[in-house]
Amino acid sequence: MKTRRGNLSGIPIENVYGPEAPGTFPYTRGIHRDMYRGKLWTMRQFSGFGTPEDTNRRYLYLLEQGQTGLSVAFDLPTLMGYDSDHPNSAGEVGKCGVSISSLEDMETLCRGIPLGDVSVSMTINSPAPILFAMYLVVAEKQGVGWDRVSGTLQNDILKEYIAQKEYIYPPRPSMRLVTDVIEFATERTPRFNPISISGYHIREAGSTAVQELAFTLRDGIEYVEWALERGLPVDAFAPRLSFFFNSHNDFFEEIAKFRAARKIWAFTMRDRFAAQDERSLKCRFHTQTAGCSLTWQQPYNNVVRTALQGLAAVLGGTQSLHTNSLDEAYALPSEQAVTIALRTQQILAHESNVTATADPLGGSYFVEKMTLDVEAAANDYIRRIDQMGGMIPAIERGFPQSEIANASYEYQRSIETGEQTIVGVNKFNESADERIELLQIDESAQQRQVDELRDLKKKRDGDRVEAVLDRLREAARGTENTMPHILGAVRAYATVGEICDAFRDIFGTYTETSVL
Repeated sequence: MKTRRGNLSGIPIENVYGPEAPGTFPYTRGIHRDMYRGKLWTMRQFSGFGTPEDTNRRYLYLLEQGQTGLSVAFDLPTLMGYDSDHPNSAGEVGKCGVSISSLEDMETLCRGIPLGDVSVSMTINSPAPILFAMYLVVAEKQGVGWDRVSGTLQNDILKEYIAQKEYIYPPRPSMRLVTDVIEFATERTPRFNPISISGYHIREAGSTAVQELAFTLRDGIEYVEWALERGLPVDAFAPRLSFFFNSHNDFFEEIAKFRAARKIWAFTMRDRFAAQDERSLKCRFHTQTAGCSLTWQQPYNNVVRTALQGLAAVLGGTQSLHTNSLDEAYALPSEQAVTIALRTQQILAHESNVTATADPLGGSYFVEKMTLDVEAAANDYIRRIDQMGGMIPAIERGFPQSEIANASYEYQRSIETGEQTIVGVNKFNESADERIELLQIDESAQQRQVDELRDLKKKRDGDRVEAVLDRLREAARGTENTMPHILGAVRAYATVGEICDAFRDIFGTYTETSVL
């Protein structure tokens, strides 16, 4: 990457300012010494809608526009482990993401995309092992070795119980499946992150920045503990753990949150888990700008919000970034809106010159004090959850859920009283609505997916499918890693719904106990 080494006035800019350089423990200033002077963050645009053909066209378009990584959004039936022909899928196929029911769908989704060269992130949780297996089989069919595929699987089930509520099975068998993926990926896919521990959805549910940070890192601690209990050495899997944070409107608080995240995680891995490999100590994370901050009133204001949030993520040292589109309070992004969102990242990277020095806000009295305050408040939450016996007991008693609900209520109250200004909503209003182009999901998408699924079931070997699903159920009853059996089911073209049903037969399903 060619970067200016000075500003437009000809004043030279040093690699880094201050006595403590980025890339040194506890990585408060960043996990790499040169930060973006050496390599820009990966630019992703979370995308998926309609059929696999529809989304594949969008991905090829985005890559042509300069996007450097793909990020897959799945529709609600896929997220909940239902095929497109299930009664519960009616009206939802392709609406909030792409519809994937089978390996055949994944093959279509990835058509023309070189999986050995492009990093792909998949936002999927309860059915994560299944979609991961489908992706790996497609890579095989492309002739790409598993040691070459790179990307991230969200696979973070704890935040589903805390915030997003897209779970299928009870917490403990769900954690078993997450650990299966971590173990399998540690051994077989060295460049693919088997989990993206996500605070994004916690923040979207209404948490504060401190709650987002604390609950996310405590989830991370829980995953480490389960992997260690499985018998995995900490330095074998910890370097491939990654995180996913929200970047909201409070510019400096967000930057402080990212800095505090690195510091807390470094000390946790060194002192709590005795990690020796430096890579195990580094908190690597993807950031997405705050969808919940976007407004349908005066939607072009969302471009400004997204730019500021994206800048906070960059100044906070993110490794990967997704910028939301201006129309997302209405619908999934149109092609024009998603292009503006991508251009926002490119302007930050190539025109603002904020990449010229590593950690440009390091040493700011305000930022440094805010970092310490956020760190202390997050550590207090982590200690309280430890005292409850860990994150699963805390979830079962409704602790993080109630904390988020209270924070969400207080934030909404502050908007309604005018204490918190939202431009165009409770101040600086306009009477006339602005008209913008919206993406319309073709209502025929569901029927097309149902027809293709019907044809697939006719041509596949039904006896083979039943046999591999029986083997999967037997593995689920025992203690062996389920991933090899999931791969066998995927290769036989068993569907997402069929594989999830096999697990439902053994694990059952989960219903949350409401806490008021």
